[in-house]
Amino acid sequence: MIPDPQPPSPARDDHPLLRQEAARCVACGLCLPHCPTYRKTLSEADSPRGRIFLMAAWLEHKLPLSPQLLGHLDLCLACRACENVCPSRVRYGQLVDGVRALIEPGRRRPGVQRMLRRLLFGTLARPRLLQGVGRLLRAWQRSGLQALARGSHLLDALGLGRAGAHLPPLASPPRNGLHPARAEPRGTVGLFLGCVARLSDAETLHAAIFVLNRLGYAVQVAPRQTCCGALHEHGGEQETAQRLAQENRAAFAGQDVQAIIHTASGCGATLATYAPPLAAPVLDISAFLATAQGWEQVSLAPLEQTIAVHEPCLSRNALHDQDAAYALLRRIPGATVTALASNDQCCGAAGIYALTQPEMADELLRDKIDAIKASGARTIATSNPGCAMHLAFGLQAEGWKVAVLHPVTLVARQMGYEK
Repeated sequence: MIPDPQPPSPARDDHPLLRQEAARCVACGLCLPHCPTYRKTLSEADSPRGRIFLMAAWLEHKLPLSPQLLGHLDLCLACRACENVCPSRVRYGQLVDGVRALIEPGRRRPGVQRMLRRLLFGTLARPRLLQGVGRLLRAWQRSGLQALARGSHLLDALGLGRAGAHLPPLASPPRNGLHPARAEPRGTVGLFLGCVARLSDAETLHAAIFVLNRLGYAVQVAPRQTCCGALHEHGGEQETAQRLAQENRAAFAGQDVQAIIHTASGCGATLATYAPPLAAPVLDISAFLATAQGWEQVSLAPLEQTIAVHEPCLSRNALHDQDAAYALLRRIPGATVTALASNDQCCGAAGIYALTQPEMADELLRDKIDAIKASGARTIATSNPGCAMHLAFGLQAEGWKVAVLHPVTLVARQMGYEK
C-alpha cells in the first residue's frame, strides 16, 4: 500500500456509496474500445476501467492525490459511452462527478486558472450577470473589436484566444413570459433557456418558439430560471449545482405546462436527474415535436441536400433520445438525412473540455472533421450548442464551408423563420 501523505479526509470517508459504485466494476474491459481517450492514448489509466481503479484506490487512501492521478481524471470527457456497454451497469458519470467534487476543495490550481474558473462558474450561475455579459459581448462583436482583438493576438496573450475563436455571432435571447400560440391552441410548454445556450445559441431558442407557436403551442419562458448546473456538477462544484437545481425547481413550480422543453442535450441530461424533479416532464425539443400535433397546419419548403446528424454524447448515452432529431429532420421535403460516421465517439467539446484539454479535444475534433468531409453533407445538425461551436471552430479553421445548426433551427427556416 502506498501511504497517502495527506491527512485523512473526512469528506472522502463519508461517501461509502462512491466506493460501492467503484466496487461494482468487474474489470471486464468491455468499455475500453468505446472510450475516446483510451482509443487515443492506449493507456489503461485513460480508460474507464483504469480510472475506476484509480478513484477506488484514492477513496481507500491507497493512492495520494498526485498530479498523475489528476491528469488521468481530468482527461476524462464524462461522455458516458462506457455506461452503454457495462454489464455491471456501473454509473460511471455519477462516480467521476462525485470524486471530482471531493477532490476539488483541496486542489491547488495555478492562480490564473483559478481566477478564470471562478469567473466562468460564477457568471453562469447568475442570470442577471450572464445577461450583462451577453450584452457586452454582442456590443463587442458589432463594434468590430472582436476581429481586431483576434488579429492583434490580444486574446491569446490573455489566455482567451481559444475561447474567443469558439464564440459564434451572438443574438439576444427570447424575452421572459408567455409567447402565445399562432395556430389552433394545443397546450402550453415551458422553455428552458440554459446558460451557454441563451448566450451563444439564442437563434435555436427563438427557432424553437417559432415552430412551437405555429403548431399551436404557447411557450412560457420562466423569468427566474438559471443555469442547469451541469458544468458545475462536472467541474466538482456540487453545492453550486444543487443550489441551481433548487432555483430552477422554484422557477418552474406552479406553472401549468405539459412539458419543459430544452434545446441542449447537456442541460437535458442534468435536468432529468433533479431530485426532486421539475414540475413537468423534461423533453428535448426534437423529442417533443416528434409526437406534437399541428403539423398538418404548416408547410415546409424543400431542401435538396444531405444533412448529416451529429449525435451528442449525452443524447446518445444518457437520454437515449438521439433518434428524435432524425425524425424531425425527415419532415423537410427533399432532404437526405444521414448519421455522421463515428457518432459513437465524442467530438471533444464536452462542456468546457475543449478549453481545459485542448490537445485531446483537437485530436477528437480532427476525426469529426474528417467524417464531415467524407459525408459530403453541406449541413451538420446537432442538438448541443457546445458541440456546434466546437465543430464550427474546426470547420472554420480549415476553411470548410459547412453549416452547423440545431435540427429545430433547420426546420424553422424551412417553415419561414428568419433570424
